[in-house]
Formats: sequence, C-alpha cells, structure tokens
Amino acid sequence: MIPNHPDSNPTAAPCVMVIFGATGDLTKRKLLPALCNLAQDNLLPKQFAIVGFATNDYTTESFRKMLGQEIPKYAPAPVDLKFWDGIAERIYYVRGDFQDPEAYKRLKEQIEQADKLQNALGNRFFYLAVAPRFFSPIVKKLGECGLTKEENDRWARVIVEKPFGHDLESAKQLNQDLMQVLTEKQIYRIDHYLGKETVQNVMVFRFSNNIIEPLWNRNYVDHVQITAAETVGVEHRGGFYETAGALRDMVPNHLFQLLTMTAMEPPISFDADQVRNKQAEVLHAIQPLSPEDVLKNMVRGQYGAGTVDGQRVGGYRSEPDVAPDSNTETFVALKLQIDNWRWAGVPFYLRTGKRLAQRTTEIVIQFRRTPFVLFRNTTVKNLETNRLVIHIQPEEGISLSFGAKVPGSVMKLGLVNMDFDYCTYFGLEHSTGYERLLRDCMAGDATLFQRSDMVEAGWNVIQPILDVWRALPARGFPNYAAGSWGPVEADDLLERDGRSWRRIGEEEIDKRGRIAAPDKAGIIT
Repeated sequence: MIPNHPDSNPTAAPCVMVIFGATGDLTKRKLLPALCNLAQDNLLPKQFAIVGFATNDYTTESFRKMLGQEIPKYAPAPVDLKFWDGIAERIYYVRGDFQDPEAYKRLKEQIEQADKLQNALGNRFFYLAVAPRFFSPIVKKLGECGLTKEENDRWARVIVEKPFGHDLESAKQLNQDLMQVLTEKQIYRIDHYLGKETVQNVMVFRFSNNIIEPLWNRNYVDHVQITAAETVGVEHRGGFYETAGALRDMVPNHLFQLLTMTAMEPPISFDADQVRNKQAEVLHAIQPLSPEDVLKNMVRGQYGAGTVDGQRVGGYRSEPDVAPDSNTETFVALKLQIDNWRWAGVPFYLRTGKRLAQRTTEIVIQFRRTPFVLFRNTTVKNLETNRLVIHIQPEEGISLSFGAKVPGSVMKLGLVNMDFDYCTYFGLEHSTGYERLLRDCMAGDATLFQRSDMVEAGWNVIQPILDVWRALPARGFPNYAAGSWGPVEADDLLERDGRSWRRIGEEEIDKRGRIAAPDKAGIIT
C-alpha cells in the first residue's frame, strides 16, 4: 500500500455519499460491497450516510429491500450481513430526473436530513455512476442548488467515472464544464484499476527496493509490455462499445495509468500532486505520432467466432446492439516511445482486447540480454533474458525469471521463476477494487485519481490514432478468432523489432521450478 495514510488516522472523515444512478449494476456489484468491506475493516466513518438518486420508482424502504435482495447475487464475494445491516439503515433514496431542478431540491432536502440524522458534519461527495452525457448537466445542477459549495471546513467532492471524454476536444470541454462549478481539488476522476493492490505496489516495489531501481532504465531494460486481456465479449455493452471501441475504452485511462506508474521518475513525496506531476511528465514525453507512425505501429482488430473456455462463441458483429457490418475495434496494440533520459530508445508495447485466450492484466519488464562470451565454448546455444512480470489480475503478484544451471555433467541452462503472490503471502482479501478509492475520496487524498492535465495529455497521444482510423476505416474485420491472442499483425509489430509478446499461459513454471505440462488446449497449467 502506498504510505500516504498515517496508521494513526485510519478512518475517513464523516460524510454523506450521494450515488447518481444508484439503481445500476455498479452500485450493487462494487460500491456497496466495497463500503461493507470498509466497515468490516473499521475504515468507514461511523457518521456516514448514503443517498441514492435515480429515475426508478422506489421509496427509501423499497430501495433498501431491493439492495438487500440483489447484493448477495451480484457482489464479487460474500457480504457480511452484520455490516450490511449497519449500512442499510443509513441508506436513503430520492427519485428524480437528472435534469429536473425540482428533483435537486428534493435531493438537497434528503441530504440535509441524512446529514443531521447521521451527524455527517456537512461533508458530502457525489458519485456519478451514470452515462457520460450526464456528467456536465449533473454538476451544473449541483452547483445551482448550492450542493458543491465548500465553507466552514465542510467539503464537497465529485467522483467522475470513465470515460473522460471520447477524444481530445470532448475531454477539454468536459474539464471546462466541471471547472465552471468545481475546483480541481473537488474533482476525483476514478479509474478502478488503481484500486488494485499490485498497481499501487508498482511504486513501492520500484522506489523502496535498491536492487530494482538502478536497473529501471534504458541501460538495462530492452522493452516493456503492458497487456490487459479479457476473455469476455462486449456482453450487454454493445451500444456503448459501438461509440467507443477498445482504443477509447482502455488506452487513455487503464493502460496509460499502468504506463505512467511504470515509467515515472521518483516523486519527492507521496503527496497527491507530486505523484501526479511525475505521471503527467511521462504522458507529455511520449513521442508525438505522425500518420506514418499510426499506420506502422498501431494495430486494430475485431473478434470473429471462435472458442473460449471450451465454449463456441459468436463474433462481435453478432452481439446485441452491434451493427452487422461494424468496423469498431475490439483489440488494439501499439508501440510507443518515451522521449526522456531514462527511457530513450526503449519501446513500450501495449495491447488490450476482448475475447482473447486468457483473462490477464500484467506489466512485463524485459531486461537486456547478457553477453554470450562466457558460454562461447559450451553447449549453451541461447541465453534467456531476465524478465520481471507484475501480475495485476486475476492473480496479483510479481515474478522474476532468471537462468540457472540444469543439474548434470554438461552445461545446460534452464529458466526458473521467483514468485510472489498476494493471496499466498498475505491471505485472501475481501476486495472489490473500490475500497481504497472510496476511502481516499473521503479522506481527501487524490493520489490515485487523474488530474485534468493528465486526462488531456493522454487524449493528446491518442488523437492522431483516432484521426487516421477515422480517415481510413478498417478493412478485413473480423481479423482474429475469439479465444486467440488477437490479429497476426500484433505479433508482427514486435517481430519486426526482433521481439515477441510474452506467451502468457504457455511458459509458466510451477512452485517447484519445473515447467508445467500443457493441457489439451495447449495451455500450460
């Protein structure tokens, strides 16, 4: 965990949490289970209330009853009923349209009532679990009714879910709209990837271990790979995905967050702005992409029919709410260069996609190969390079591969792993990934939330790709089968540089140091 919360003050400040779109899946699957986990860990303030706001026809009592029935079905892990009961009695509901001024008057009255009943000291934060088109109107209405006003040491904050715009121009416009009502310190742009322990641990791993940081540069690192792969398709999100695609949906937020934490310079402290300053520097240092760069170093794909986990699945164009001739990408791979002293000449390869062979998110640091001189007169033909893998999901941990002599009378080298995983070492934790982020918002710590300049810098990198792809629509879609690792062009992207993607699942080494045998599908287990 990043050490910016002193252990002497583990509990967040008293407050009222207002959830816009409170009847949606996010509330049932993530937000309320996360609050239960915080309560179980004694990290949720006792003086706390929740006000749900949505268009559905509920009363406070029926809303509580619905949540009590639905959360056990949707929560990623069992919720302790003792803590749920304690939270349920502090939940209130307001029905209304997001653009109806009268509804905001009712909302304000309910917030004030809940604040008084729970002694929340006038603090409040608003979670916008709604479609992006409502972000600006909601914040404007909150400002008009005085709910964003901060005075007498009372704070007001707004959590905005991704996507933060759909291109550079819309991101700038969204930031301008929000800043007309809020100050930057009131805006918390959330990315749930940053709630994962391993993502937070990247900085601790880098900057607290003296054996690692001296190697973390162009002198020792050959290249970096960042993968965010999913086995699922677009499911019920076809309508959204048609307007977004893999590039917009994943790269400017999730992948760039992983990129900046991997590549950033050491901050002078773990203060929120000091950390985010260094992340922003990385985004500004990414070499601008020319149209030629986009055509050469960016790959897009769309999945067709195939087999995932032994089940036959259809292609993207057969998904609900997807056009039968859609050219929306469900896979993207790109090569980026960071133009600074630490990373000059080190390529960063990023890829993400739907319906891939395995669900995994990881960061791979591929170190340079050692000289072959010592092994010139031995039977060793090739030297494996050292590789550090930071596993983000589904298993969280870190592994380091290195060469060792295979027992015997001749010189043979084998590749072995040193593995650390959170579950084995620290035990299974009840976590949705939102606990840390919600608590940080209540505590006023914005370290793990994006700042406006970071959002715009990320879109500035992506915009040339959008422009070229808009001018030259994709041909040959679908171009990869569901259950594969994406289009062959993604492999070519690295092979042109004499490199290859890490063969996830095909080169795992078990805890006893032996290479595991492949299963019937050819995947090593």
